[in-house]
Amino acid sequence: MTTSVPRRPRGDNAGRLFDRNRIDFSDLLFDSISLKKLLLPLIVEQLLTSFMGMADTMMISRVGSAAISAVSLVDSINILVIQVFAALATGGTIVCSQYIGHGDKARTNSAARQVVLTILFISCLAAAACMIFCTPILRLVFGTVEEAVMRNSQVYFLVTAASFPFLALFQAGAAFYRAGGNSRFPMTVSVICNAVNIAGNAIFIFVFHWGVFGAALSTLISRILLAVIVFAFLRLPRQIIVIDRYLSMRPDFTVILKILSVGIPAGIESGMFQFGKLAIQSSVSTLGTAAIAAQAMTNILENLNGIAGIGIGLGLMTVVGQCIGAGRTEEAKYYIVKIYLIGEAAVTASCLFVYAITRPVVWLAGMEPASADMCIWMMGWITLVKPVVWSAAFIVPYGFRGAGDVKFNMIMSSLSMWLCRVVLATILIRVCGFGPIAVWIGMFSDWTIRAIIHYFRFRSGRWLNHAVI
Repeated sequence: MTTSVPRRPRGDNAGRLFDRNRIDFSDLLFDSISLKKLLLPLIVEQLLTSFMGMADTMMISRVGSAAISAVSLVDSINILVIQVFAALATGGTIVCSQYIGHGDKARTNSAARQVVLTILFISCLAAAACMIFCTPILRLVFGTVEEAVMRNSQVYFLVTAASFPFLALFQAGAAFYRAGGNSRFPMTVSVICNAVNIAGNAIFIFVFHWGVFGAALSTLISRILLAVIVFAFLRLPRQIIVIDRYLSMRPDFTVILKILSVGIPAGIESGMFQFGKLAIQSSVSTLGTAAIAAQAMTNILENLNGIAGIGIGLGLMTVVGQCIGAGRTEEAKYYIVKIYLIGEAAVTASCLFVYAITRPVVWLAGMEPASADMCIWMMGWITLVKPVVWSAAFIVPYGFRGAGDVKFNMIMSSLSMWLCRVVLATILIRVCGFGPIAVWIGMFSDWTIRAIIHYFRFRSGRWLNHAVI
């Protein structure tokens, strides 16, 4: 089924988002069945991972407000580092998917090997830096917080930092499978290892009473398992991308630079996004433990109602990458429009579902009444605004990235993030005396501006003017 805006009287393509006359619908790279096989596992993986993350947080919340506040604060740093790894894996996905679309298996495998070397080196450096400078980093980012929160933060940060290389390797390995159109296998591995994480939390927190240390240890074990399973299977010759003979790997700086030319802008974009969140978190931390806990749970629920859209966006990046590699630019436009509409439906349904479970979740989590009330109120506003603008703001640019258009997104999203979200939220909290709802007012303005800019970027076609391979 094709998707386009209504025709206008001027010319054959006036008012259209793509030219259907230049697409052979009998020979699409991804038919409806192929799209389902690609997108559904991505959605399921993201949703189940988020549900397990929410269960993880609910377990930690039983330890006390200081524990959940510490985990929330440290996770805002961890996510920054993890997003950088994900961006590097994104660079590998784009390059590999375009080589796959081009039909060059040898260069596909060569690029994948260079991604592994690059992401392993960077993740080991990041882990070492975070472990060595654990306390200074926490005090620099969060300043003065309650002593119990800081003690728990130090423990959680130290242990989870040790898991960075393993998580980075899993992200790279999962990206290789997705670049080839196989999203089912990384979904299966992710779900199994997240279940191990939940089981570990239950044992370490409720049986051994290790608190935050137990939660961090369970995370470390599950991430080691993620990397081991994925790379054990990548050695098998039955998939499109095969990585074996690890000791024979040598850096090819030409290929590495090609990957970094895509990965670094994506990494800066993700890094700026997370730095902005840290700046906001610094302001939220001044509001007290109840507000920090409310914002932590709201973040989890908001991530949950958008996670299906993120999964769809990851699939869109693979689809567009293969289309561009095969020289099918008009088909790439078609898929961006079609998959955007799929994402819009998924996000709307997710928002309604998450809002329906918000009250039971905060009750099961044992949140204090003040925190629970703030969380429910903020989720109401998110449910109203997110379905309107979020998909255009965050799903569509995955298609641009698949085509290699990463620098524009880096600049635009960084400016939008800092000027709208950070500055506005900081002023509302520190000057105007708003509570944590100020964070979401800033986010709503950021989402809206991104959505408008992405629409005009798509219509201009400038996102197609970027050669990767």
